[in-house]
Amino acid sequence: MTRNGNFKRKVRARAARTGESYTSALSHIRKPKTEPQTGAPAGKSLRLAVAQTTVCLDPRDADAFRANGAEMRLLMRQANEAGARLIHFPEGTICFPSKRLLSESGPREIGAADWSRYQWEVLREELEETRKHAKELKLWTVFGAPHRLTPPHRPHNSLYVISDRGELVTRYDERLLSHTKISFMYSPGRIPVTFEVDGMRFGCAAGIESHYHEIFTEYERLDVDCVLFSTSGEVPSAAPPFGAEVLGVAASNTFWVSYAAHAPQSVIAPCGIAGPKGQWVARCPDDGKPGIAIAEITTDPANLARPWRRNARGDLYRPHQIEGDPRSDSREAF
Repeated sequence: MTRNGNFKRKVRARAARTGESYTSALSHIRKPKTEPQTGAPAGKSLRLAVAQTTVCLDPRDADAFRANGAEMRLLMRQANEAGARLIHFPEGTICFPSKRLLSESGPREIGAADWSRYQWEVLREELEETRKHAKELKLWTVFGAPHRLTPPHRPHNSLYVISDRGELVTRYDERLLSHTKISFMYSPGRIPVTFEVDGMRFGCAAGIESHYHEIFTEYERLDVDCVLFSTSGEVPSAAPPFGAEVLGVAASNTFWVSYAAHAPQSVIAPCGIAGPKGQWVARCPDDGKPGIAIAEITTDPANLARPWRRNARGDLYRPHQIEGDPRSDSREAF
């Protein structure tokens, strides 16, 4: 009773001194000691949505292009209603063209792509509607689409970044392509791409680039907080390696990774958002249907894992290494 009475007197004394109500004074006195100290660096946060979408494989199917464009904008509205600041879509969101249906000697044989078969004008119309929708919703939008170049150059396999003002901010072109893509379909990109939303820095990757750890360590050196990785595919059995790699690169680089792919793969490996400790924080439905997942991604300036690993990848160990062949100095044998 004495301890309780002393506590109440302390609360009343603060209320009298500051003019606060008893409840307000109580909340200040009960404030946990673990709160950040004044002057400590604050972390950043952003609500991110990742989408899995219907896959269109036929580059000639204008109706499928339009249906996927409408689906994309529906998912944008759902993300906006959930409070998302940015939504991330798969590679080839409107259409991921089949290598066989694009092949000038196809569909039985895979040969040089005939890009005149692709519905470029319909794609342009759908992307313009999507740009307007991003502006209306004030929602950053990242989606996959081919980027046409002047003939005879092949297109890039790209990710477009549209701001909440409906402006094209940047474009990422896949750099490390599959054998078929580089042999018959696309021109490779050359540089990493980053952009910022509300102080959070994002990097972009596409296609099979989760297979290449160097893509992600490069983005770690560029101080990104999250990598948006967009891939594709209609065959569920191809998905598990990508999901495993996403968790691995998130953990080894201590940053967030968003994994966007097409809905058919979700029955084995749903799209999702991986946290810096290599765990799924949010995942889309595993029912093979379009959908979104939402996560509040944050940064923690007090986490020393990332700066330590960056230091370790440098010359940290060189002064401690023994010159010569250490095996020659062995005093004992097993």
